[in-house]
Amino acid sequence: MTYREIEDFLKNANVSVGDLISVSKRNGTYKGILLDRPENSDDEHIVLKLDSGYNIGIGIDDCEVKLIEKRQVPKIEYNKIDIEKDPNKRNVLIASTGGTVSSIIDYKTGAVHPALSADDLLKAYPQLLDLANIDVKEIYSILSENMKVEYWVNIAKSVASEIESGVDGVVVAHGTDTMHYTSAALSFILRTPVPIVLTGAQRSSDRPSSDSFINLMNSVGAANSNIAEVTVCMHDSLDDSYCSLHRGTKVRKMHTSRRDTFRSINSEPLASLKDGHISFINTEDYIKRNYRELNLKENMESKVAIVKSFPGITDDIINLYIDNGYKGLLIEGTGLGHLPNYILNTIIRGVEEGMVIAMGSQCIYGRINMNVYSTGRELLNAGVIPCGDMTPETAYVKLSWALGQSENPEEVKNIMTTNVVGELNDKTSLKYFLN
Repeated sequence: MTYREIEDFLKNANVSVGDLISVSKRNGTYKGILLDRPENSDDEHIVLKLDSGYNIGIGIDDCEVKLIEKRQVPKIEYNKIDIEKDPNKRNVLIASTGGTVSSIIDYKTGAVHPALSADDLLKAYPQLLDLANIDVKEIYSILSENMKVEYWVNIAKSVASEIESGVDGVVVAHGTDTMHYTSAALSFILRTPVPIVLTGAQRSSDRPSSDSFINLMNSVGAANSNIAEVTVCMHDSLDDSYCSLHRGTKVRKMHTSRRDTFRSINSEPLASLKDGHISFINTEDYIKRNYRELNLKENMESKVAIVKSFPGITDDIINLYIDNGYKGLLIEGTGLGHLPNYILNTIIRGVEEGMVIAMGSQCIYGRINMNVYSTGRELLNAGVIPCGDMTPETAYVKLSWALGQSENPEEVKNIMTTNVVGELNDKTSLKYFLN
């Protein structure tokens, strides 16, 4: 049964989204509000919001659907509320790009809606006003897997404009899947005099286990702090005890669904936050508020790709990018930064034709060292740039940014091997290994 056939199935039963219905199957009868589903969801279930507040998916095979009460599509409509700015508090902007963290739930109807105004958000989360004066702005409303290089630039320009207008901190609400790419991109594009904090949610706001509020609350606390860098603020425990604040170039999503999925790689978090209040882990290891002026370096090269080395990789994969005019290639090499030696001639060809090729590691922790084995030394001699202890995601973003700053391969190499915004450590300690 296709999505269209499910629509016809519900239409024949005279029910639509928002209606109170009953669904009877051999194992029992369920009563609840019919919820909307995206067109790319599976074609075998409908979803009801039960009286308990939980959602349940019900297979539509061998079931009987009856209308109990006809209702309009549930909506949240808030009356305009007067928000008086407290002159003793900082002004924090929450800029939405999509994702679930800035969505709000009507628990009576089960409807989830994006909070696109301060009225919406503060009606749902009035505790935010205890920390700062809050405003809300929508930049994008997209799934994070749909992010592109040009979107990173537009987000940076929009945030820069708000900083120029006088906001004291910015929270960027973002989907979690590519949030560490965006945090790295904003770190390189923007030199900020105020905090810029990215946050998201692993669990949507219609689930009892949602992490939306605690992440948002602590992110506003981080935006109210003196850490004037691009950071990521997310859960750091399986319960609701605290969040960690990670440098935007040293963070990575480590688990598909756990709420404590984000971890600092080859470094420690900058701080922890509980109830919006910050505790510094290293009081010296961050750029302080108003230490520098706002500076926007927005040029980025979009024709940059990542290739993962694997047993059996062929020249064709590398040649594809060379032949299509890609300017940069980040290779996720094995171990200390290796590729099969039979790929070497193709790498040499790419470098000779003007492609900048950099090397990261598939290992989560540790750093590139291409001088240990002959394969690595041959790649270095061919012109491949080692990326130190950067994560592959950060190295990819930095290569895109570096190529936007210069078309000269030597200058790009100098940028890639220079610590710009805390993405490179001089050495890596074993204490950063995953525990």
